[in-house]
Amino acid sequence: MSGNVRTTARSRVRSSSAEPETDPLRQETSSNYHRTKYESNSTSNFKLFLTITFFFIIIIFFLVHHFVTSAAQPHLPRVVTPFPAPKIMDLPQFQGEHKESLYWGTYRPHLYLGIRARTPQSLMAGLMWIGVKDGSNHLRHVCRQEDALSAYGWTKHNGRDYGHQVLVDHGMILTTEFIKSKGEGSGYGWDWAVRIDVQIDKSKWNEDFGRDAQLFFYLADEGGNVLDAGRENLNIRESSLLASGSRTDIGNWQLHLKSTDDLKLHYSGFHTPHFHNLSDLVEENLASQTRKHGQMQLPDSSDDSPNVLVFQIIGGFPFTTDIVFISATNSESSRVEKRVNSLTGDSLSNELKYKEQAYDEKIEKIFNLAEKVDSESISVGKAAVGSLLGAIGYFYGQSKIDLSRTLIHSEHAAYISYWPAELYTAVPCRSTFPRGFLWDEGFHQLVIWRWDIQISLDIIGHWLDLMNIDGWIPREQILGAEALSRIPEEYVPQHPTNGNPPTLFLALNGIINGLKNNEFNVMDRSEISLFLERAFGRLDAWFQWYNETQSGEQMSSYYWRGRDNMTTLQLNPQLSQ
Repeated sequence: MSGNVRTTARSRVRSSSAEPETDPLRQETSSNYHRTKYESNSTSNFKLFLTITFFFIIIIFFLVHHFVTSAAQPHLPRVVTPFPAPKIMDLPQFQGEHKESLYWGTYRPHLYLGIRARTPQSLMAGLMWIGVKDGSNHLRHVCRQEDALSAYGWTKHNGRDYGHQVLVDHGMILTTEFIKSKGEGSGYGWDWAVRIDVQIDKSKWNEDFGRDAQLFFYLADEGGNVLDAGRENLNIRESSLLASGSRTDIGNWQLHLKSTDDLKLHYSGFHTPHFHNLSDLVEENLASQTRKHGQMQLPDSSDDSPNVLVFQIIGGFPFTTDIVFISATNSESSRVEKRVNSLTGDSLSNELKYKEQAYDEKIEKIFNLAEKVDSESISVGKAAVGSLLGAIGYFYGQSKIDLSRTLIHSEHAAYISYWPAELYTAVPCRSTFPRGFLWDEGFHQLVIWRWDIQISLDIIGHWLDLMNIDGWIPREQILGAEALSRIPEEYVPQHPTNGNPPTLFLALNGIINGLKNNEFNVMDRSEISLFLERAFGRLDAWFQWYNETQSGEQMSSYYWRGRDNMTTLQLNPQLSQ
């Protein structure tokens, strides 16, 4: 039995290994199996090929798109890349009521009297007048040394809603006073008024120069909105309305003029995209009228859709006129007549006296001048603070950056624009330097933070928001056409290799010491703390930038880069441009 089993086993092995397969069904099944497996592998390989091809096509497409996009929109250089942190001016403390309270102001310090709002496309106002120098007439508008005024400047100004200025022009004495009022029915930014008083010093005024004063008060809308003259023939006895218009920020508005003196009014309307040379438009218009009619007066006509209106005010010496701007005149509670009356005549006189008294009291409370100096010096101190606060301006535009010093083998100047930015700042000098200067601003703030901490933080915040990703702040801010018109071209470009001493740290140090000494109320302490918390990253980057780029050969010393080391004509050489 066992043998049979072995034989059977051997036979089975032999049969399976030696004998060919003769079952047709099994042959066909095996063939189909191998063919299916081959086809399956081929299909899988083809799908894999398609997937890889599609993947590479996508990669190539994105690479091409990236290069095309990069060529069309080159990556911003670091020098014009903003610092990567939330803006300080976006803090809630700088919004709402605070922002509205500072909306209008004498924020055009390069003019003898210039008013605008803290917004890029503002409705602006200003004053011109005809003065006499060397026996000939000259139109005054922009503060200029060559005008040779005996005096001009804000003798008192609180930085917010009141200012008093005296201008002495070869025997003509003009006093301008500015005031804001939040009355019932006032629109955004409140109402404001200007009082202009004109006198003469008979010992210095030659009647051959004329017995009348000629003032020119104007409105100009940077946003291009159309301005409407009150009527074709202006007559303040019939109506005080000079002009009207509408803006999205303040709604409908009106400009009124009131005076108890006998005044003559003329006007002219212009349509222009340029606002830095308005005095040129007026001079050309007056010259044309003089040639045609022999009279130096505006023609009482206007261009189509004017965005500038100029009103000529002619009056015998002496005279006083009140000019009032009111907004939101389209609301049911506008109460136009009442608001105009509250900012003219005796009501305005009383309000100006109240503001002047409040200014004097605040000066004494903060600086204790009566205990330190004589009465004459106190007047100088009041004028110094008033001139500083009255020279705070608002600017909007783009700095021009010179990259030639940072590029290797650069034979030509390479300029690039900084990002569009706004700046609220005091200025070093209204006639020769009416723009933001980083170095000077630190010294300005040593006074301003003691006077009004909210204004000071607002100014410092605007400056720090101008910082780029490397911690650099352009030292001189020439923003907008009006600022550009007052500076030689060679001084416009800013060099990212140069910096000013960081004097803002002096002001911040004083503010921090004020916190330690409990010099602020609870709300101010809270706002200062929030400000410092947000500003810390920028201040640290600023500090590091100085250490990395301005360091001297000795430890803790700094090298003044950009100085003209070839000059022998200046004890303290200026920065070379």
